Amino acid sequence: MSATTPSASTTGSASAGRWPAVLCWLAVALEGFDLVVLGAVIPELLATEALGFTPEAATMVATLSLVGVGLGAVSVGPVVDRIGRRWAIIGCVIGFSVFTLLVAFAPNVALFTTYRFIAGLFLGAVMPSALAYISEYNKSGKTGKATTLTMTGYHAGAVAISLLAVAYSHNWHLLFLAGGVAGLLMVPLLLWKLPESEVFLIAQELKRDPAAAQAKDADAADPAGTVDGTVDAQAKTGMAGLFSGKLALVTIGVWAASFMGLLLVYGLNTWLPKIMADAGYEVSDSLVMLFVMNIGAVVGLVLAGWLADKHGTKKIVLMWFVLAAIFLAALSIPMTSQVLLNIAVFITGVFVFSAQVLVYAFVSAVYPAQARGTALGMASGIGRIGAIVGPFITGTLVTAGIAYPWGFYLFAVVALFGFAAMAIVPRSVR
Repeated sequence: MSATTPSASTTGSASAGRWPAVLCWLAVALEGFDLVVLGAVIPELLATEALGFTPEAATMVATLSLVGVGLGAVSVGPVVDRIGRRWAIIGCVIGFSVFTLLVAFAPNVALFTTYRFIAGLFLGAVMPSALAYISEYNKSGKTGKATTLTMTGYHAGAVAISLLAVAYSHNWHLLFLAGGVAGLLMVPLLLWKLPESEVFLIAQELKRDPAAAQAKDADAADPAGTVDGTVDAQAKTGMAGLFSGKLALVTIGVWAASFMGLLLVYGLNTWLPKIMADAGYEVSDSLVMLFVMNIGAVVGLVLAGWLADKHGTKKIVLMWFVLAAIFLAALSIPMTSQVLLNIAVFITGVFVFSAQVLVYAFVSAVYPAQARGTALGMASGIGRIGAIVGPFITGTLVTAGIAYPWGFYLFAVVALFGFAAMAIVPRSVR
């Protein structure tokens, strides 16, 4: 069933233009900036022993930051589905901006860690909120391109902080100040130019007066509300909505695929330079490889979104996981040509990073509006566990001296597990 309401129609005219898409992209870019800033400043913190930082303290901060991100992603879903996408995004941006600013003024390691953990809660929550919003704002009813283009913001933010760190890593306070101030400056724009999601308003109206709402004309309803393009009046909300009927199988599959996807992303981003250095490549070349892989990620996101909308998200995400496995295994082969090696790394980045994002696109398309925020939050939160496990497992291989080539074999197997997880998922659910 579907419905529209006067408030939804009003919102439709208010949301004309590209502001919502731009603001969601910027929110995700700020997440990328503020998440990566810690890795950019840790070398300086350790070198100068600022605030009394030690390697153990840095490890604790990095770990608790990721734990906060995971908890934020898991917790935000019911909030997004209850108070709306707009206020969830605004609240998250305010939250991580304020606590990122506080990190800059932390007087000791304990408060630095506390502020970073709390900032992580909001950082983890902003991405599912933005993806839930943008999948509903997109009028084509196809979520692939909308999701992947939004996620390019994360990489743009990561590149921005990397460039700033080159010039200002000696003054780490400025990097946290930049992230916090940028977020707070964005809040007035969000309040002014980000309307509430039409689909959320329709879903709320269905809760209040189902009979009246269902009698309305469905033409203005969100085309991506559910598989058949409507808002389902009988859909369950929250966690119950994730395990209703065939959605239970979808939930299990996308959780496993998200775990595998982020294990690959964080495992590679954290340890690729070290693994390639252990393989005998120059350290400077290894750092270039990480940059090349992330450039490949941006290209892959654009390509994957276009193909997913054209041929179906499930089909493309399966193909992406298989190709990621092939090229990850190929990196275990010694290459004497630097050009050939960078091409291989670039292509690997194309498939590894966007495979994970395609899982989010699939989630946005399949779940009804009443449970979409919860579904995205849980998929992201479960994936964040993989983000913690990936660097740990890879680091263990590095310590044992077998990360090359066995690290790449491990990554290839993980990609195949991601393929298997998505293979069990129904393409569509009524």
